[in-house]
Order: sequence, then structure tokens, then C-alpha cells
Amino acid sequence: MKPLFTDELWNTITPIFQAILEHPFIRGLTDGSLPEQSFRFFVIQDALYLQDFARSLALAAAKSPEDTDCQMFAEHVREVLIAERALHDSFFREWGLSPEEVYATPQMPTTLAYTSYLLRVAYGTPFPELVGALLPCYWIYWEVGKALEAQGSPSPLYRRWIDLYASEQFAAVVRPVIDVMNSVAEGLPESQRAAVRNHFITTSRYEWMFWDAAWRLEGWPVG
Repeated sequence: MKPLFTDELWNTITPIFQAILEHPFIRGLTDGSLPEQSFRFFVIQDALYLQDFARSLALAAAKSPEDTDCQMFAEHVREVLIAERALHDSFFREWGLSPEEVYATPQMPTTLAYTSYLLRVAYGTPFPELVGALLPCYWIYWEVGKALEAQGSPSPLYRRWIDLYASEQFAAVVRPVIDVMNSVAEGLPESQRAAVRNHFITTSRYEWMFWDAAWRLEGWPVG
């Protein structure tokens, strides 16, 4: 049986995904050693990231050649802006942060680099390449959630985050995007498949960098 294109994609990021699982931010979610300050930094920057991720999804909907894919990505825009934001908002309430405070926070260097890359791909490349760039944000979070769920966490705060991404509800969002990637890859010339792989690898690297930035409490090096 011929391997799926997404199997090939995942194999290209095996070292990246292993580095993610071994990162002290991720390990700290399960053993409870992650400083809450780093987690708060992550959640705030993730909220800012998702604003631009939603815009990229909207462009994926607009570029989708199939009506069903257009509808799916349009629904995902709503999911990002409502469902995932609801999780963030629950954290913000516990920390006494208002939405105005959160969304007035500047994007840190890694966040800005990641969102700028995504938006450039969203505006400037064909649909298959855009799906390749978007897919790691779905797929890596799902795989991380599943890996961490087996270990659990002594922190109710961190457990809430793990439970969302390990859930069947989230899996039901991710699987159709993987299916779309396999579908649109059929018949693509190797040059475009290579471009898809490049975007997939690049945004997977950004996923590692995003957690690392939160771990380091990244800031701008000059004021």
C-alpha cells in the first residue's frame, strides 16, 4: 500500500517532534515543574498568535477548491475565535487579566516571526502549500496532547490545557485537515510537494520555538 503523503510529512519532522516532547516547557506541564509565569506568557502569546492563525484559516477557506473544504476551514475560524479563546479566557480570569490587557500585549519576536510567516504563505501561495503550513499547529498539538495525557499532571491548570488537546473533540478537528492534505497532494508535481514539505517543516520548527520562547520569557533585545 502506498504511504500517505502526510506519513511522509510527519517523518520529516520526527527530530523536531522529539525535541518538542523533551523540551523543559512540555516536560514541566506533566511533572508540574513549569513556572506558572512561563505558562502565562505562553497563553497570552498563544491568544495573540491565534488572531493571525484565524486570518490564515479564513484565507484557506477562500482558496479551497472544494466547497466542503471551504466550509470546514470557515468553521475552524469560528472554533479558534470561540472555543480556543474560551480556554484562554478561563485562564485569564484566574489571573485577573482583562481582554484589553491581554490583547494590548505586543507579540514577542517568535510570535511575530511565526504569524508573519503564516500570513505570507496564506496570502502568497496556492492552497496545498497553505494547508502544509497550517497543519503542524493542528497535528503537533494533538500529538503532544495525547503524549501528555498518558502522563497526567499534578497541576489542574496544566491538566486543563492537556485535556483539550488530547480530547476526541480536538481530534475530530485535526483528522479532516490531515485528510485534506492527502487529498490535495494527489497529482501535485514534485516541485510543489517539496514546497509543501518546506512549509510543514518550517512551521513545525516555529512550534518548538514558540514553547522555547515561553520557557525563556522571551523579550525584545532592544527597547
